[in-house]
Amino acid sequence: MKVFCLNKISPVGLKVLPKEYEVSTESIDGASAVMVRSAAMHEMTLPESVLCVARAGAGVNNIPLDRFADEGVVVFNTPGANANAVKELTIAMMLLAARDIEGSMEWVKANKGDELINKSMEKAKGAYAGTEILGKTLGIIGCGAIGALVADAATKLGMRVLGVEPSEATIERNKELLKGTKIVSMDEMLKEADYISVHVPLMDATKGMINASLLAKAKDGVIIINAARDALVNDDDMKVALENKKVRRYVTDFPNYKTANMEGVVAISHLGASTEEAEDNCAAMAAKEIVEFVEKGNIINSVNYPRIDMGEKEEGNRRLVVLHQASLSANEILKVVGECKQIVKSCTGVKGEKAATVIEFTHKDGVEKCAKEAVGKLPGVIRVRAIH
Repeated sequence: MKVFCLNKISPVGLKVLPKEYEVSTESIDGASAVMVRSAAMHEMTLPESVLCVARAGAGVNNIPLDRFADEGVVVFNTPGANANAVKELTIAMMLLAARDIEGSMEWVKANKGDELINKSMEKAKGAYAGTEILGKTLGIIGCGAIGALVADAATKLGMRVLGVEPSEATIERNKELLKGTKIVSMDEMLKEADYISVHVPLMDATKGMINASLLAKAKDGVIIINAARDALVNDDDMKVALENKKVRRYVTDFPNYKTANMEGVVAISHLGASTEEAEDNCAAMAAKEIVEFVEKGNIINSVNYPRIDMGEKEEGNRRLVVLHQASLSANEILKVVGECKQIVKSCTGVKGEKAATVIEFTHKDGVEKCAKEAVGKLPGVIRVRAIH
């Protein structure tokens, strides 16, 4: 089994792969899986041997999800693996905004030649004074893996936390971390928050969501924290909000040419998940996802196919992994397989227009190709693979 790495992947994560797996950074030819971090894949043509792509991180805007789904390539990401790293940076971003630490440090650098700097700084420090976060209200947009951790940390730091999260399942999943958080509407949060931290994925529905209309409903002097994606914020609207003091500071981990040159912006060079621990965790999770899919047909944390978890395969049994259009009924697939195999168990999931069905069955010598070839002829089947 060959795994091709498009980026440098943590050795700690690669050790998760079974020893018989070959890891290559030279050639994708013959690879069954691809591991990637930030490398752009939109212009890539994958060989037919590639079964899956595992992104060692959460964001997948560097991967053509729909095209790969149409080609029968399952794409995974690693939600939560870097959550603590982003949480810690988010807290640091709030502190950088509350106190002008950046300005104070720059003053020290500019005056380091002053032999009496320890005295002169007592007069200068007033320009960099700020506020405390204790007792302030933090609004969190998105209470998933990262947002819930930020909420928990902020609560323990003595902040009042208001969460905006439409998914009841997400709230339930993170209920322990959200014990000190009040879930409210977006409008209620905007009226009361001194800080707003955004933790949602970038998609059509969220692109530019921090805009003039939203900011107009916020408190004057609000601080915006963005450790998610730059395109979640409308740069032009943010510039106006900073100029008229509607926004006191905008702290972003995703600076671009516009925001890097704006007054009132504290820009960090995309450090959110850039810790040794986060890179190790993401790589390890990505490696596990590859092994689960390649060896068992389990689809865990896919962003373009549904979740399928059949657990361990019983020794001696085989599995058929069918990626297909949602329009093709799983019953049709099971009927075809059942004509020549003894089905032990099966699982089907649907995600949008795509579906996946995994069937575990017993076999007899000489009939291995029967089910695979027959299922492959069904209209709507994208890819069929047998696991021994």
